[in-house]
Amino acid sequence: MLAAYAVHVERSRGRRVPEPPHPYRNDFQRDRDRVIHARAFRRLEAKTQVFSRRHSDHFRNRLTHTLEVSQISRTIAGALGLNVDLAEALALVHDIGHPPFGHSGEKTLDACMREHGLAFDHNLHALRIVEDFEQRYAAFPGLNLTFEVREGIIKHSRDYVAKEHPELAEYLLDQRPPLEAQLIDLTDEIAYNTADLDDGYEAHLLSLDQIRRGVPIFDGFFHEVEQLYPDAPDKLKFNEALKRVLNRMVDDLIKNTQSRARESGIRTLEDVRHFPERLAAFSSTADAERRQTKEFLYENLYFSPALADEKDDAERIVRKLFTFWMKNPQALPHNYQEKAKAEGESLARVVCDYIAGMTDNFIYDQYEKHCSR
Repeated sequence: MLAAYAVHVERSRGRRVPEPPHPYRNDFQRDRDRVIHARAFRRLEAKTQVFSRRHSDHFRNRLTHTLEVSQISRTIAGALGLNVDLAEALALVHDIGHPPFGHSGEKTLDACMREHGLAFDHNLHALRIVEDFEQRYAAFPGLNLTFEVREGIIKHSRDYVAKEHPELAEYLLDQRPPLEAQLIDLTDEIAYNTADLDDGYEAHLLSLDQIRRGVPIFDGFFHEVEQLYPDAPDKLKFNEALKRVLNRMVDDLIKNTQSRARESGIRTLEDVRHFPERLAAFSSTADAERRQTKEFLYENLYFSPALADEKDDAERIVRKLFTFWMKNPQALPHNYQEKAKAEGESLARVVCDYIAGMTDNFIYDQYEKHCSR
């Protein structure tokens, strides 16, 4: 049974182009499947999360991270009586707009765009992907996703100001997103905080003692695990402690969101939309633990000297290719040349779109082809 304040698929605002109902899949399930079958979704497998494949095939990439976010989101949505199908679709699509090379690639691409009075935002780019770039159907452009999924792509991780983004007016920017969308930014952080500790430890960039000193919540659980499994190898103790960290954050998010909804008197989806702030949230204690973990990762992993060369490579490759195609638009693929000639499309945006869709492997190939001579 869904909670009254959940998104009920039969009350969906629908698709841009109406479609007949499917005999055994509801609209959010169909959206989930359309995302999974999209080319942009498949490309996530070859996009860096934190570690590139130069390190190991064992570390997370954008695709495996996305699947972990999806699993966590389904669990929490189900426990809260929310629409699990919508939460799953939003989790699967939440990173589809990310460019190659992780956050380094995104930061550099945005910097390049700002030199032309524009910007790069992976949420807005994700909307362009599902609305325009994915061409799979004869009846309509894009994936023709439901309003609720498109809205969640835009609003799951931040609030946009209507006067700054008039092109997004249809997405109720003066209202909060449904709880299914509010969850995604939080489940994303649960997933990458725990996964990045795991990958950092596995890569020998973070030591067990270092993590215990810097992440108090982990240290507390590790002490508990040592009492239970004194003879287990450190790696298995690490796994057990990290599992407890993840469970702690998931449990807190469920219970605190339930409490906030109850205390706020939320009864309907419209109540959620018109509440002054987002209702999905960690407790103050868990949020402090989340911040400690995130700060530890920034200080000890994300800006680790061992990853500095890759970040420098990413910034150099993205910038040089952006500059090259701005000076030589005739070197773009034919379909991108045509887009650059279309009314209302700037060359900078077209070049940005082309680079943002690339995998790590493909952008290296393009760099070798155009910039290494």
